[in-house]
Amino acid sequence: MTVKEVLRAHARHQAVHAGTQGARAGTRGARAECGNVRADARAEDVSTRVDGDGGPTSSAAPAATVAAGRAAQELGIRRAEFELAVHLGLIAVVGAPGGGRPRVHEEEIARLREQPGFPDGLAERVRTVGTAEGAALLDIAPARFTRLARAGCVSPVTFYLNRYRAVVWLYLADELAAFASREPELLAGRTPLGMRTMLESGADWRPRNWRSQRIDRLLNRTSDPWVRTAVQASALDPVQLAEVVDDPYERAYLVRVRPEPVFGRPGSMAAREAMGELMLADDPDEILWRRVNLTLELDGAREDRPAPRPGDDGGSRTAPTAGAGARTGSVIPASAAEPAPPSFHPGASGSPAAGVPTGKGLLARLGWRGRGAG
Repeated sequence: MTVKEVLRAHARHQAVHAGTQGARAGTRGARAECGNVRADARAEDVSTRVDGDGGPTSSAAPAATVAAGRAAQELGIRRAEFELAVHLGLIAVVGAPGGGRPRVHEEEIARLREQPGFPDGLAERVRTVGTAEGAALLDIAPARFTRLARAGCVSPVTFYLNRYRAVVWLYLADELAAFASREPELLAGRTPLGMRTMLESGADWRPRNWRSQRIDRLLNRTSDPWVRTAVQASALDPVQLAEVVDDPYERAYLVRVRPEPVFGRPGSMAAREAMGELMLADDPDEILWRRVNLTLELDGAREDRPAPRPGDDGGSRTAPTAGAGARTGSVIPASAAEPAPPSFHPGASGSPAAGVPTGKGLLARLGWRGRGAG
């Protein structure tokens, strides 16, 4: 598929979405009514049940949910695609009672099935491609695609380890199509001078962009100040973290409330080691940026409530875990947003560190001493 075909397909998808929206609106009322009838029937059935000890009957039934595997089948996508959709916030899941694996409301499945283009539309939104397939999609050479990715023009959404234990980045096909329509001049001709200079210096924005997007998505799934602080802390190694959060009880609490992948699998030791390495900021200006954001989030968390201490009773408020795919609609504050990769257009800003907030004594509190290696 050439770039022109990609752009035409993208335009057709938008037109189909707009044209079918009105037609489907008329059917939603009938489907919702059917859903209400089923819900009423379930509620009536539960209300007639009495426990073995003769306890009171339940007057309302909890919302029906299904396991992730069944939800993926009903949505017509593979399990890996389902988990990626949850990570991207396309599918809302809820925690199971007793801390089990997250489940999906039947109403959420019905909502997704009513979307235009189902079932192919959802699968296309989570379709990932590697370097070779991504280059073919953009109709460029794989070497040029790699340069664009290293320069931060396109960002990976996930990765895997090949048989040589090397990291293989994967990209959303939808995002590549959007990039092709947004920056067609970068797909042909000479590479801009600023990009060439950056690449010749050995820069690679792929891990940093992956970290930034991962942190942003985790922040979007929670409003709890301590969980948000834990998300920011996950990008710093223990030494950097101890310099910003000097209280050992607070650091222990951050480990406890740090959100984990919604459907995290054990994986191999090599995969866990690779994930641990990729999660840590490794460039001086990125480290400084993460320390600034951690400091700001920590201030808000301390104002909200203190971290628990040994001997605290159960009345102390504990942080809820990050909502698994919850549609909070929250907006990430400017202080939590990762600076964009260097732009190659006139008037582009310089180092991201130039945008660091300059509150009273902030750099002193960060303990930043200008270390070259972070």
